[in-house]
Amino acid sequence: MAAQAIDLHEELAEAKVGNFHWRLGAVMGLLTLFDGYDTFNPAYVIHYVAKPWGLQAGQAGLLISSGLVGFLLGAAIHGVIADRLGRRGTLLGGLWITSIFTLLTATSANSFLSFCILRLLTGIGLGVLLPLATTYINELAPRRVANTFALWGVALGWALGGTLAGVAGVFATPVFGWTSLYWIGSLSFLLLPFMHLMLPESPKFLALQGRVDEIRDMLTRLRPERASVYASADIAVGQTEKPVNSVAALLQAKYRRTTLAIWASAFLSLFCIFGLSGWIPTVMMQRGETFAASFGFGALMQIMSFAGALVLGHLVDRTGYSRGLIAIWWAIGGVAVLSLVVLNDHIVNITSVATAGFCIIGAQFVLNNFTASSYETSVRATAVGMELGVARVGAILGPFVAGTLQQIYQSPTPMFLSIGISAIAAGAIILLARRPASLRASSLEEAAGLRKVAQPAS
Repeated sequence: MAAQAIDLHEELAEAKVGNFHWRLGAVMGLLTLFDGYDTFNPAYVIHYVAKPWGLQAGQAGLLISSGLVGFLLGAAIHGVIADRLGRRGTLLGGLWITSIFTLLTATSANSFLSFCILRLLTGIGLGVLLPLATTYINELAPRRVANTFALWGVALGWALGGTLAGVAGVFATPVFGWTSLYWIGSLSFLLLPFMHLMLPESPKFLALQGRVDEIRDMLTRLRPERASVYASADIAVGQTEKPVNSVAALLQAKYRRTTLAIWASAFLSLFCIFGLSGWIPTVMMQRGETFAASFGFGALMQIMSFAGALVLGHLVDRTGYSRGLIAIWWAIGGVAVLSLVVLNDHIVNITSVATAGFCIIGAQFVLNNFTASSYETSVRATAVGMELGVARVGAILGPFVAGTLQQIYQSPTPMFLSIGISAIAAGAIILLARRPASLRASSLEEAAGLRKVAQPAS
């Protein structure tokens, strides 16, 4: 009797969320926790080093942006590596780089130049963690809860990390100094042994490599109720292909419109996110808030970002209207920031910042998932990496432009105007994106070029 043939992509898409899903989601959450923590803690460093290091507002913006330059490099490069060598090894390499240079920042950053250099090197590792964790978890997520599951596994960790940065800024830095932020961040070393032991390779990457035995093991752990089927089934595995220029593939006719729309909206989104979050503690102190409250605004943005992402992700899963809902979220966030131009009241400050986190950052998380689901497996890591790589140009410019505008006009008003308008523009641009018809219809395109290989269990 011929062995039963199965479609790997359908097996993953139709799985129920089980213990193995949750364990992998927790690992991705811990990865992105350190990413979120390390990304936002420079905002709390400015308060302590601006005067001792003699920084102007523009230089302070560069202090925030230096790590994002490294992130840009890591995000742009890692996708090509991950699409060829695998998700697991690339994630581990990114965590090692992040951990080593975070520790060196705590021990050796004693000037503006040394801090920026070490932040740049740390950013190369950070540029791997968030985009590749997004790719990884989207390749495992069951179809019916794809956004919600990915957000619990990635967005929650990142938001908690950003919140932890705010908490450490309020409670640790007044007692132990700003370097305490990086001593705490270096605890990522503790995650490395668990990552080496627990993190498997992505099953869809294994399929492209034709590693059938590892696919059987992975499917059995994901769907133990079908273990007997996987033991003898024929599994679709990828044929050996010549290396391709994955970045160029993103600009092919079937992807070009979506790619350009995603890149432009992500650029504007991260311009808003990092321009606002990088300066929010300093600006709120200028607006009359206390030290603790001003630092707490950063944590508030991160807490609300996860809530916003979760609500938006649930709505996308229920309705399928990802682009329209993302656009609405960004528009609401932009209006909330613009309200700070005309109103200055404690309640208004809290409401507007919370809404900005809920909508602007929340929509960015869902945009990451939209990107991952808009491309085939062979270029998916590259697509997400390039999205966040291009976006990091906006993230680099955000704090720098915000600082320069404050230096020129001696007021945060131009900063709020630029951020609010950019958020609304991002929402308008994402409406131009469209998934290829083959991906909208089914998963068959992802299986194109695959062949059935019978490898019954011995």
